[in-house]
Amino acid sequence: MNDETVNIEGAVCAPPLPHNEQIVMGHGAGGRMTHQLIQKAFLPAFDNSALRAGDDAAALEPKAGVQLSISTDAHVVSPLFFPGGDIGRLAVCGTVNDVAMLGATPLYLTAGFILEEGLSVETLQRVIASMKIAAQEANVQIVAGDTKVVQRGKADGLYVTTAGVGLVRPNLKIGGSQAKPGDVLILSGTIGDHGIAVLGARGELGFESSIQSDVAPLNHLIDAMLNASDNVHVLRDPTRGGLATTLNEIASQSNIGIMLNETTIPVHPEVNAACEMLGFDPLYVANEGKLVAMVAHEDADAVLKAMRQTRYGEEAVMIGEVTAEPRGRVLMRTAIGSQRVVDMLAGEMLPRIC
Repeated sequence: MNDETVNIEGAVCAPPLPHNEQIVMGHGAGGRMTHQLIQKAFLPAFDNSALRAGDDAAALEPKAGVQLSISTDAHVVSPLFFPGGDIGRLAVCGTVNDVAMLGATPLYLTAGFILEEGLSVETLQRVIASMKIAAQEANVQIVAGDTKVVQRGKADGLYVTTAGVGLVRPNLKIGGSQAKPGDVLILSGTIGDHGIAVLGARGELGFESSIQSDVAPLNHLIDAMLNASDNVHVLRDPTRGGLATTLNEIASQSNIGIMLNETTIPVHPEVNAACEMLGFDPLYVANEGKLVAMVAHEDADAVLKAMRQTRYGEEAVMIGEVTAEPRGRVLMRTAIGSQRVVDMLAGEMLPRIC
C-alpha cells in the first residue's frame, strides 16, 4: 500500500484570462485584491441577491418556511499535514463553519479531490480518515464526491473542494449586513494560530514552535450561542486575511463602524513572537477554528457565558463594539490610549497557507 501512487494519462489546461489579464499569486488571499476580482469578474456574470449579500454562505428559501445555508470552498495547503490538522480536516471544518455562520445546522457535504500524479495512496487514505473524524465531530455526512487526476507538478499533491448545506433556524436573520450600533464584538479565542502553525510546519519560522492549528468545526459552539440569545446579529470565521479583513468586510456590508480594544484581543505568546520576528500583524494572520460575533449589548454576557462552556469557546472574550461612525471603517484603541485605523489586507501578507 505504501508504494502505490496515483497515475495519469493526460490533463486538460484551462484557457488564459481574457484581455491579457493574469491572476497573480496572493490575489485569492482574502483582502482588497479578492474583492476587486469578485466585483470585476464574477459578479457581472453570476449576479444575484444571494451573491450580493457578500457572506461566506448563501441564504436560500426554496419554499416558504424552509431556509437553507449553502457554501462551497476549495482547500489548498502546503504541507498537507501540519501541527493540529491536515487538508482533510481543514476541508470539512472550513465548509461546516461557513454554512453555520448564517445560524444554520450543517447537514451534508460533498467533496471533490484533485490528485497529483505520484501521490501515495497512503497519504490519500490518511486525509480521508481525517475527513471522516472531522465529519463525525461536526455531525455531518459526506454524501457525494468526485476525483480528478492531474499531471505531476501541476498540484501540491492534493487539493480538496467541498460544498455544504444546512438548515437555518426559523425566524433567524444572521449575516454581515445585520450589525447594529451598540452591538458587542465577541471573539472565541486566540488569533493567528493556524497561519503560524502552517509556517512552522514549512520550517519558515527559524525556530521551534509548539503552536497547533486551531482548525475545528464551530457549529456546536454556534448552537450554544443561539440557544443563549435571539440577538446574535453577525457570525463570521476570520480565515484568510485574518480578523482585520473580516471586520472590514462586515463594516462595509452593514455600513457601520467598529471600535476594537487592542489589549483585549488574545494572541498566543508564541504567535506574537513569530509575528514580531517575521514582520506580520496577528490581526491579518489566518484562523481556521475561531469566530467573531456581533451581539446585542443586553445579551452579550449571556452569549459569552454560553461560549465559555463549550470546547471551542473556552477562551472567548469581548474585544470591542459596533459604532455608528465612521461608517465602513474599523478603528482600534491601542495599548497606549491612541486610536489607529485597521484597514483591509491590501495584498498577500503570508505565503499561501489555505
